[in-house]
Amino acid sequence: MTDLQMGMIGLGGAAVVAVLAYNKWQEMKHRQLAEKLLNPQPPDILLDSATTANAADESPRASETRLAGEERVEPLLRTASADEAAPSEPQQAIDSETPVFADASRHAETSDDRETGMPSLADDARAGQKIQSPLPLLSPTIDHIAAIELSQAAGAHRIRQNQRLALTRIAKPIHWLGYNEDIQTWENIDPDSETHYRHLRVGLQLVDRKGPVRDSDLSIFHVAMQDLASELLGLVDLPPSAQALRQAAELDEFCVRVDIQIGINVISQGQIFPGTKLRALAESAGMSLDGEGRFVRLDDDANVLYVLVNQQSEGFTSEAMRTLSTHGVTFLLDVPRVIAGERVLKQMLDTAQRFADALRGVVVDDNRRPLAEGAMEPICKQVAQFQALMAEQQLPAGSKLSQRLFA
Repeated sequence: MTDLQMGMIGLGGAAVVAVLAYNKWQEMKHRQLAEKLLNPQPPDILLDSATTANAADESPRASETRLAGEERVEPLLRTASADEAAPSEPQQAIDSETPVFADASRHAETSDDRETGMPSLADDARAGQKIQSPLPLLSPTIDHIAAIELSQAAGAHRIRQNQRLALTRIAKPIHWLGYNEDIQTWENIDPDSETHYRHLRVGLQLVDRKGPVRDSDLSIFHVAMQDLASELLGLVDLPPSAQALRQAAELDEFCVRVDIQIGINVISQGQIFPGTKLRALAESAGMSLDGEGRFVRLDDDANVLYVLVNQQSEGFTSEAMRTLSTHGVTFLLDVPRVIAGERVLKQMLDTAQRFADALRGVVVDDNRRPLAEGAMEPICKQVAQFQALMAEQQLPAGSKLSQRLFA
């Protein structure tokens, strides 16, 4: 055997020893980090209270074309006859098999947890100091939540910018929360803030009006959260992707059932409606322009109750109202996004009738037939039924969660 061969064998043996030593050092380093992170931490209200929470790339569910090809329900506009009997159930199918959403707050242990016997982050959090959360800023009912615990507090800007490029590929909204230890509460992480956080919760919204989250989006989110935790020297706990996809499909199916808008039309009987008079009537009814070509009626908390739109292509703007004229306007109520929808619908009908009287127009349905007396009663009952169903699923109409779902 030559000296060269002997030398090569020696170098190979040294390389093997070096790799084994490096792996051993890495194992000790991660064990120390895990032990540090798994000291008792405050419990996570956002992950442990799913049962008490108050509650995408196709055309929107609330538009004329549905995801599954079915038309959006417009009960008022389909039935305007006073002789019609009030339906005993909402027009969309609602039965005893309404899906019960998977409980995303019960995070499964990771394979590393099962193999090493180490407690999960949620288990560790329950053993620590109690944290009060004033509002369900994230909810396992509609969010896929990553729980991240850091060994050292990181700045808000660093947290938000770390995986920014990767997360821009996700079509669904992502919500960032951090626990502010100075004021002892959860808050949205503002990237321009100077606050530092050790306890993070990042929620990927499972459903919006474009449909359920995609498998590819979940995969990107999981990798980004793992990379974020690694970069910031922390640990991350995530629910299984399969559970999230199943939950998103069930939630989207439910949302399609209750996602309705109701329109009331006011049209002219020959004489056009001048923009100046429309604006005066709208403002006297407590409505204001919203910058999107609509007049909006807001409640005391600045939530939209209903809107007024032009039936013609031109939107309402401050500049255009002086010269604008139209043959018809439509009042719209977005049922899942308002509290007490039955009451708001009656208020909207009264406003529409005042417009018709002042403009010498007429209130009609989508078939341009005059709205018969009493035709709104069955519609009001349906709105109440839909909103009661939403409350049963811990997604009350008009709540923050519902406004996110039906944005």
